[in-house]
Amino acid sequence: MKAMVLTDIRQFQLKELPKPSIINPDHVLIKLKAVGVCGSDIHYYTCGRIGDQVVKYPFILGHECAGVVEDIGEHVSRVKTGDRVAIDPAVSCGTCTQCRSGRSHTCEQLLFLGNPGQLQGCMVEYMIMPQESCFTLPKGMALNYGVLVEPLSIGIYSVNFLSGLKIKSIGILGSGPIGLSVLIAAREKEINKIYVTDKIDDRLLIAKNAGAQWTGNPDKIDVDEKIRNNEPDLLDAVFECCGEQEAITQAIELLKPGGTLFIIGIPTLDQIIFNVHTLRRKEIRIQNVRRQNNCTVAAIDLVNKLKNNLDFMITHTFPLSKTKAAFELVEGYKDGVIKAIVGFD
Repeated sequence: MKAMVLTDIRQFQLKELPKPSIINPDHVLIKLKAVGVCGSDIHYYTCGRIGDQVVKYPFILGHECAGVVEDIGEHVSRVKTGDRVAIDPAVSCGTCTQCRSGRSHTCEQLLFLGNPGQLQGCMVEYMIMPQESCFTLPKGMALNYGVLVEPLSIGIYSVNFLSGLKIKSIGILGSGPIGLSVLIAAREKEINKIYVTDKIDDRLLIAKNAGAQWTGNPDKIDVDEKIRNNEPDLLDAVFECCGEQEAITQAIELLKPGGTLFIIGIPTLDQIIFNVHTLRRKEIRIQNVRRQNNCTVAAIDLVNKLKNNLDFMITHTFPLSKTKAAFELVEGYKDGVIKAIVGFD
């Protein structure tokens, strides 16, 4: 089978690898059709690491994927041969304290696709996954839409933290795929006062068309002043979706006393800094978001509901042989890219 292998910083090689076979009776063989390029993939591509997770070459990247079931183990019951599926890239043990308490996404033995020291990624023609990671797509849903299920599940999970809170206004700092996923999920919760920032004007236009009430570029305007003019009491919650220190600092300033900062973006830095006095005086809550927890089905339902209204998320497609071009495009924020997808056909 063909596989796109990362061999060094910014270096891919297209290789032939043995096609995997099912050994575990609960496993599924998937013929992959579409793989999304995520910001975390870019970190590994350009830096070879995220924090203490360091790539050992050769390595296969990718975790946002959809495909067709090629074969199943004898104990598999949730999918059948020929089913079109989206993949949850996290494989949890199901037995540790975290899993038993309903937190499988922070499993003590979690294995994640395309994560160094855990599982090879999905930039391959065929892949084996446990049946619990396979989610059947509705009839007629394009497999490219199946790739959106993973980032949208993060958006849904993030917005679910607002349940039970009195929320009138939120901010989203960074309108890439994750920021837009939070925006889409927030609009589904009928949150109307949504303020979105980004340093790329094209992305702000997309956010505006997707339902943001206000958008602004912090490189061009005083975002704090503009938002304060509209929201004198400031914002109830801010979702930091770009992994930048300056955005985290700005989020604290934009939050009202008692507000909540949600950290979703993955920083390139090992440490970030907070103004502890502002945090203390405002009694700001900080909620880190670790991917998603049991939101894959909800994400599939949302994709199926919105369908063509999500076309703005998928801006570029590439064949497997052009994977490097896809990564360079996403890394450089070129040509209005939101989500680039690598296909196998």
